[in-house]
Amino acid sequence: MSDEILRWADWTSPVPPVEREVVSRLVEGETEQPPLLFVPGPGHGAWAFAERWLGHAANRGFPAHALTPREGGDLRAHVHDVRQVAASLPRQAVLIGHGSGAAVVAQALARYPARVAVLVAPVLSKWGAIGTAFKTNPLGTTPAVFGGRQRLSRRQHFSDALPAEDADRYLARISARRPFSTKNPGKAVGGPPVLVVGSPDDRVVSRKALDSTAAAYGGAPLLFPGMGHDMMLDAGWAEPIDAILDWLTKELSVTS
Repeated sequence: MSDEILRWADWTSPVPPVEREVVSRLVEGETEQPPLLFVPGPGHGAWAFAERWLGHAANRGFPAHALTPREGGDLRAHVHDVRQVAASLPRQAVLIGHGSGAAVVAQALARYPARVAVLVAPVLSKWGAIGTAFKTNPLGTTPAVFGGRQRLSRRQHFSDALPAEDADRYLARISARRPFSTKNPGKAVGGPPVLVVGSPDDRVVSRKALDSTAAAYGGAPLLFPGMGHDMMLDAGWAEPIDAILDWLTKELSVTS
């Protein structure tokens, strides 16, 4: 989907307004750090980041916000919402997308001049993600191949290190949604640095997909072995967010 097609659709069929759910964790006192906008995929909500990463980022001086995807929205609607929320923040934002939310961020970067961006366990290919999931959860994934709803399993989203009761609690809040597919997100406005983060043990996103996505942005993925797809909820959740914030601090000092 090109930026020109998005613009034509914006003119001829505007995205309908909706009340957006944004969860925020703000910093006490003054901070020089830009706001972070976390973007989950449609199967998740802002709660997935509010559980751990938002507060952790705020404690490190980054005002942190997470946007719940609108119900039933397509890719264009989700991109629109991200751009609108980012534009409403008091300073130029950092966009951080997870899973299918990374596809939303990739598209939003063509229209919103983010300071920098992070794609966490990015799902940019619908059929690639379904193929990887089929290897782990063939019975639950088969309906998605024929247009039905996928039945999720613990192993698809979490490592064995996460207690089963926690995994089941999180899984109950995740809805099975077919991922977006976007192979041509367009050139990012201003050419911001983009970091790709993932795990070689992710059972939703393959290592090959992580490598190719990172290469498209001129780098290599930052990998966390042993972690599952939902890194923000999995055991060891602090390691990837600390690494992301360390990278942001370094990149922001260069670009400022």
